[in-house]
Amino acid sequence: MSMADPSASMPGFVPRSRRGPAPAQAVVGYGFWLFLLSDIIIFSALFAAYAVLSGETNGGPPGAALFDKTHVFIETVCLLLSSVTCGFASLAVQRREKVFAYLWMVATFILGALFLHLEWSEFAAMVASGNGPSRSAFLSAFFTLVGTHGLHVTVGLAWLVVMLLQIETLSFSQKVRGRFYCFGLFWHALDIVWIGVFTIVYLGAH
Repeated sequence: MSMADPSASMPGFVPRSRRGPAPAQAVVGYGFWLFLLSDIIIFSALFAAYAVLSGETNGGPPGAALFDKTHVFIETVCLLLSSVTCGFASLAVQRREKVFAYLWMVATFILGALFLHLEWSEFAAMVASGNGPSRSAFLSAFFTLVGTHGLHVTVGLAWLVVMLLQIETLSFSQKVRGRFYCFGLFWHALDIVWIGVFTIVYLGAH
């Protein structure tokens, strides 16, 4: 004798695992905001560590002698522009405009990848000149803070590729639109963190 719930075949049936005092979309949104909050706490700790260690150069060059502010400005422009294109992509996804969604998502990916390339070239040049993370406490804090942000951007680009594939296979279902909304929050949060990096680390170098 089958123990299956006979109402499972009824239209609009909601599985027991998804029933609760709040809709699933609200629970997912709340959980994602908690995730972003945990990321903010991590970056706050890294900023605090950098503030304490920024003067500990161990006889090596300070940030003002190492940082190419023009190079970093180009990085910043790429990431901020990617936030704009991500916003347009979010609008296109909500409007179910597939061509424009693809266009803006690809633009976001290219700008994010260009940002990572520029950041990687900066790291490579510093390491090649003998100013790697083991050179001083200042450089350890610098590589940890900026590298952690770069790692988040890398994860974001991988997430964006997954979203492209989901739109192609699942179209603009409610779940896909909700996931892209979460991606947009994540990407914009990375821009906010980078503004802090640009201001405190690069412009504040002395």
